[in-house]
Amino acid sequence: MKRWLLAGALLALKAAGVHAADAHDHAHGSAAMPLHATQTPWGIAADPSRAERMVEVRMRDSMRFAPSVINVRRGETVRLVLVNEGKLEHEFVLGTEAEIRRHEAMMAKATGAHAHTPHAESAPSGMATVAPGASEMLVWTFNRPGTFTFACLVPGHYPAGMRGQLVVR
Repeated sequence: MKRWLLAGALLALKAAGVHAADAHDHAHGSAAMPLHATQTPWGIAADPSRAERMVEVRMRDSMRFAPSVINVRRGETVRLVLVNEGKLEHEFVLGTEAEIRRHEAMMAKATGAHAHTPHAESAPSGMATVAPGASEMLVWTFNRPGTFTFACLVPGHYPAGMRGQLVVR
């Protein structure tokens, strides 16, 4: 238990520093609650101190998430610890299936040095880019019921099967 608490605290500190200097404007993936958190169809970003439990999501170069299904209770605040076990950059983008498909199409069109540019304008709230061998954290209060999608939208990863479901009951 102490190991998880220490790991969570270290991730929170790391995430705060990484996102403050992140050139890709991934404020949606920040560990701290945004100044103006936006309600989404599945929930709202939350303060890490409010997390009721932690779910570790492993990202693999086999283009899979583990687990691929996450179940939460309506109203539950969850700390999602995103661990990239691979040698490729991966993303965790949470949204409705329609939002994910729309954003994936925009990402597929972007190439080269500006491949992440569409994130600033079109990414659903609830995303983080995770470097190879690194970890990031998202904390959400899931206050709306439904089945939502999480996916890696690095070009080619989503069509290869890097997606999962988050079920809020």
